[in-house]
Amino acid sequence: MRRIKKKIYLGTCAAAFAVLTIVRYTTDVVPESEPQPVAEVEAQEVETPVTDTIVEATPAPQKSLPIPKTPEKKHPVRGVHSYADCFPDIQDVQIVAARKWGVSPVEDRQEAEQRKSELVFVGSSPYYVMDRSMSHSIPYLVPRAADLLDRIGRNFIDSLFVKGIPFHNPIITSVLRTENDVRRLRRTNPNASPESCHRFGTTFDIAYNRYHTVCPPGEHRRAVRDDSLKYVLSEVLRDLRKEGRCFIKYEVKQGCFHITTR
Repeated sequence: MRRIKKKIYLGTCAAAFAVLTIVRYTTDVVPESEPQPVAEVEAQEVETPVTDTIVEATPAPQKSLPIPKTPEKKHPVRGVHSYADCFPDIQDVQIVAARKWGVSPVEDRQEAEQRKSELVFVGSSPYYVMDRSMSHSIPYLVPRAADLLDRIGRNFIDSLFVKGIPFHNPIITSVLRTENDVRRLRRTNPNASPESCHRFGTTFDIAYNRYHTVCPPGEHRRAVRDDSLKYVLSEVLRDLRKEGRCFIKYEVKQGCFHITTR
């Protein structure tokens, strides 16, 4: 009995082995390949064959600074409709602002040098120039008035640019007057006020009938009529006055705009 069971067991094992052998050789099984890491795939894609040719790298173009261009559409020069109406602020109006924002009157130039904590030197600027013949005042203003003068100069240059007019600087003809300056001025001009707003460092005069041409050495600039520059300057001053930045009087005899900060 045991021999019969052993034969059956061996026969079963042999049959199973034969079946597995047949299945292995008759079935086409392709093993799955393992996924490659992303880094390796990317490296394979960008890999290029090595050659004996040396290729020089082309340098990247350097960026140049932007150069201001002439505006495509120039703004027209209009001026103001009336100098008397647009700049009517007389002495009685300006003196109030001068006393409010200014310093106490300065006796002479030596004292002005000692009061630099209250006054700002305005004798050098790219936005305006001081009149070379200025003899009865010195280039000092309170900070509030100095800022106003800079704003006028910057706005004037910007306005010239958008109108396509060569650059010019306004000329400042009068700034801070010391008490000594007022006394000397009244000897030659009895109409000069002893209560001048210039005594407080809040006031300055800008000529409207002459300008300083900004021209680099060796460069020629086309001539511009003083009247055209006067129209541009009047537009700038009118806008600042409307903003409440200053009081302005159009001086006919002195040929200037008399301006006090506010």
